[in-house]
Amino acid sequence: MVVTDRISAFDVVLPEPIPFKGQVLNQIAAKFLQSTLDIVPNWVIDVPDPNVTIGKICEPFKVEMVIRGYLAGHAWREYQSGKRSVCGVELPDGLKENDKLPVPIITPTTKASVGHDEDISREEIINRNIVDEQDYILLEKYTRALYQRGTEMVADLGLILVDTKYEFGKADGKIHLIDEIHTPDSSRYFYKEGYEDRQAKNEPQRQLSKEFVRKWLIDNGFQGKEDQLIPEMTPEFVNSISDRYIELYEHITGDKFIKIDHPDTLKRVENNIVEALNRLA
Repeated sequence: MVVTDRISAFDVVLPEPIPFKGQVLNQIAAKFLQSTLDIVPNWVIDVPDPNVTIGKICEPFKVEMVIRGYLAGHAWREYQSGKRSVCGVELPDGLKENDKLPVPIITPTTKASVGHDEDISREEIINRNIVDEQDYILLEKYTRALYQRGTEMVADLGLILVDTKYEFGKADGKIHLIDEIHTPDSSRYFYKEGYEDRQAKNEPQRQLSKEFVRKWLIDNGFQGKEDQLIPEMTPEFVNSISDRYIELYEHITGDKFIKIDHPDTLKRVENNIVEALNRLA
């Protein structure tokens, strides 16, 4: 799996690449996948290059397990529109954006019947036989345990894991965690310091995630619909996105980000993959 610098939003790949984004995502995911092996097996075999992961081929479940500890993003937009049930989970009245929820809630999505993510309830997943009930119970168990582990790991680094999503598949009859985890593409983070004060004052939270890209697109008239044109991102905005990805990497890992800027990236990637495959053969 080669992780590129492309960025997507509303299920659309945007034209402008974000410098070093692929390296950030791959290295953060590698760290958290390694740190959660005691919870659930995962697909990773080797990480031979900053932008590459070699792993097992798994048959993916057709659901993404989204878990939310705070009312933000899509869930907030649904709540703000008047809905009090998200994916079959009832929410109380009187909540405001970015409030901590009484307990984390699982709000799955699926692409089983449409091209875009579709909110779906636990009951629908089982009744439509998208996932076997026994497997789904395990997916929920793993999702809660992974979110708890991620929350604990970043709390010591001054961050709040607001919400995230996990994807799972099967290999050799066993459930495996696949894709990336706890990256800014799959997760939303707030700064822990000042969170309570900002909530009390109804001020926006300082966050590290891809949500600011979504909001910029919405402000510029784009939400992924067929008749909408993708707005052009200026070089300054592209660099600001890159800076945010690097900032998140350094906050989560506690390490200084080292930019791997090779004169021939494709050749570097190819050489590292070939070397790894020979070693693993």
